[in-house]
Amino acid sequence: MLNSNSMSCLATLVWCFSLFSLLNSDSCFALSNETDRLALLAIKSQLQDPLGVTSSWNNSINLCQWTGVTCGHRHQRVTELDLRNQSIGGFLSPYVGNLSFLRVINLANNDFYGEIPNEAGRLFRLETLLLTNNSFSGKIPTNLSRCSNLIDFRVRGNHLVGEVPVDIGYSWLKLEVLSFADNQLTGQFPPSIGNLSALQVINIGVNGLSGRFPDCLGQLRDLYYFSIEENNFFGTFPVSIFNISSLQTISLAFNRFEGSLPVDIGFNLPNLAYLDVGQNNLTGTLPHSLSNVSNLKGLELFDNSFSGNVRIDFGSLLNLNWLNLKDNNLGGGTISDLDFVTLLTNCSKLEALEIGSNRFGGVLPHSIANLSTTVTSIDMQHNQISGSIPFEMKNLVKLNALYLHYNQLNGIIPHTIGELRNLQSMSLSANNMTGTIPDSLGNLTLLTGLWLRINNLQGGIPSSLGNCQNLMELSISQNRITGALPKQILGIKTLSTLLDLSDNLLSGPIPVEVGNLKNLGALYVSRNQFSGEIPTTLSSCTSLEYLDMHENSFSGSIPFALNSLKSIKAIDLSCNNLSGQIPKYFENLLFLELLNLSYNHFEGEVPTKGVFSSKINISLLGNEKLCGGLNELHLPPCHSTGPRKSTVTLLKVLLPVIGSVLILLTCRIVVENRRRKLAHKSSSTLRVEQRFPMVSYAELSKATNEFSSSNIIGQGSFSSVYKGNLGENAMPVAVKVMNLKQKGATKSFVAECEALRNIRHRNLIKIITVCSSIDFKGIEFKALVYEYLPCGSLEDWLHQSNDQLEAGNLNLIQRLNVVIDVASVIEYLHHHCQPPIVHGDIKPSNILLDYDLIAHVGDFGLARFLSDRSPCTILETSSSSIGIKGTVGYIAPGIYIHI
Repeated sequence: MLNSNSMSCLATLVWCFSLFSLLNSDSCFALSNETDRLALLAIKSQLQDPLGVTSSWNNSINLCQWTGVTCGHRHQRVTELDLRNQSIGGFLSPYVGNLSFLRVINLANNDFYGEIPNEAGRLFRLETLLLTNNSFSGKIPTNLSRCSNLIDFRVRGNHLVGEVPVDIGYSWLKLEVLSFADNQLTGQFPPSIGNLSALQVINIGVNGLSGRFPDCLGQLRDLYYFSIEENNFFGTFPVSIFNISSLQTISLAFNRFEGSLPVDIGFNLPNLAYLDVGQNNLTGTLPHSLSNVSNLKGLELFDNSFSGNVRIDFGSLLNLNWLNLKDNNLGGGTISDLDFVTLLTNCSKLEALEIGSNRFGGVLPHSIANLSTTVTSIDMQHNQISGSIPFEMKNLVKLNALYLHYNQLNGIIPHTIGELRNLQSMSLSANNMTGTIPDSLGNLTLLTGLWLRINNLQGGIPSSLGNCQNLMELSISQNRITGALPKQILGIKTLSTLLDLSDNLLSGPIPVEVGNLKNLGALYVSRNQFSGEIPTTLSSCTSLEYLDMHENSFSGSIPFALNSLKSIKAIDLSCNNLSGQIPKYFENLLFLELLNLSYNHFEGEVPTKGVFSSKINISLLGNEKLCGGLNELHLPPCHSTGPRKSTVTLLKVLLPVIGSVLILLTCRIVVENRRRKLAHKSSSTLRVEQRFPMVSYAELSKATNEFSSSNIIGQGSFSSVYKGNLGENAMPVAVKVMNLKQKGATKSFVAECEALRNIRHRNLIKIITVCSSIDFKGIEFKALVYEYLPCGSLEDWLHQSNDQLEAGNLNLIQRLNVVIDVASVIEYLHHHCQPPIVHGDIKPSNILLDYDLIAHVGDFGLARFLSDRSPCTILETSSSSIGIKGTVGYIAPGIYIHI
């Protein structure tokens, strides 16, 4: 018989055997499976499922048959949860941490939000975690570092914040894919990532990461995809990463890296397919060794400071489909600069050629027409390219964008351009193109933008352009276009951004069809020969924000219907023959900020509300029959019919030596004659927008015969002034080049620009444009370009300093004219500018005369703005009277001394 101890031992053995059997039975698996089922139902309860993907998650079928759920074959536990691309939203429940057998979670491309639950760190079997393109927020959970078997981690395209956890560089030693691009992560990139020797993909672009990039990542010898674009990394990029021979993609764009590309990059990266280092601070030349990378498909080097000629042999890069060298200092303005374009004809897969904003010179190669028919974009804007556009461009049948503006191209626009039926955008602006606008452009029915401004085009606007029913922006300003405005152009209802016909010779009335442009934002027809009344149908253009019709021959009154232009911000109707009263409804146009009605024949009371409540927003000069308005306008009261008080005051203050009635009457006669004479050609005092033509250093150098000393017409403390002939039409100009080595020259340049951008007056010298650039030696260059006035300065006339002038022959009337002109400017600067401006250097040499001996005041390099507190207090920083500025031995009447 067994004793009690033996019986107890046997019972224990039986219990253990029973437990072992239970643990290996289906009932035990059912118990564990129940844990997974409850966890999945808890997850479902937090979801928003518009497609009903989780409707099968119920008790009627086994959970291993639920949509998106995969179980292991042996133990029926959940191993995969795949709900990608199902438009599912909501929170990810913490119960996901109870699915302890999970190896794969794929929730990509859904609408999940909230934080990634910390409980996911309990999934020690997890190998793949894909949360791409959702709206997860918060930080990357530090608990995830416990998932030591993780191979693929992707959270790109969410709203994650905070820093990258340092621990993952020590825990995820099996990791092959790391992607958390397109979030809001900050801080530095952990050097510990260099420990993850299995890494093949790093994608951390479009975040707020900063600091110097760790050099130790050069140890990742299996890396083939590397993207850190659009962060705030700075300093020299680690050269060691350029030695990882397995790399196929490198994207460093939109950071602040410095230094240059390794000269041997093409030898060390034989598998490279895509290189993007755009928008950094890289310098040096383009490595010739890139010719060796036969698999190269994309080369993006834009917006850096690369220089020199392009020596890459593109003829060996047969797979190249994208080349972007824009915004560098490449080329040297020589005839061989574009030789590489001919080599690109061997690239049969090329789609884009972008080399704009460089220093490429020479003639446009006709081989450009032999590029692959796969080319869709050509961008050569802002260079020094000359020659003509080849007729054979028609071969590029897939071309949809052609940008050649701001070069030195000449010849005609080939009619064969009209065969590029896929063309959507074309700009030939700011060249020397001649001839007419081809009718064939009407065949480009996909065209959305056409820019031909600043050329020498002639003839009429082809009515065939009316076929371009997708056109959103059309600019042909600053040409010699003649004839009437075709009604067909006004039938392009898609015109929404801009219609700019200004500075041409167009004539006749504006067709009533202008009312079709209901979505147009800006209409510029200034400086033409349009006539007739302003069409009332303009009232249908309810999206219009900018309307510029100045310097034409429009007549009649302003239509009442224009009160429907509720979006209008700026109106310029100056220098026309308009009459009647100023519409009172202008007061109610809430967005109207600028209104110029100068030099017309308006009469009656000036409103005082809305845009009229501030004199800096309106210009009413040259309308002699206006009355009322703000006191600052100095208009007579509406009940008064006497002479203008401002005129009498002006004569008393500025012409004290003229005391006799005879001279006073002469003044009035001269002033009235002069106003009538200048009304038709006075420039606008209030422009809708500053649209100065852009001009390069190269153009100014050419215009002045390379700034020849024989072209110097004046010199000052901070500058030299050259006579030049600018552009194809050889417009005479005066180019004021700042001597930036002289202390104070830059400040003088800024002062003059600041003053001239705020003021307009018929007796101020007309500024054409400014140039702030670098010269051919890379030295900073600043210049102002003025209208050239042929009759020299008052100094020349009074003191016989110019042998070509009839010096000293100014009669009394002519001298009086000059006095009135200069006095008008001073009165305008002191009393009609806000803030008032003090010229600071009024003297005979700064007063220039045109053919009609009309005086124009120039040189605002010493100008000062006055505060509103006191007319004697200079707003800008100034010293005491010890620091009086101006000509030595001379104090101009416009200077206020602040003691």
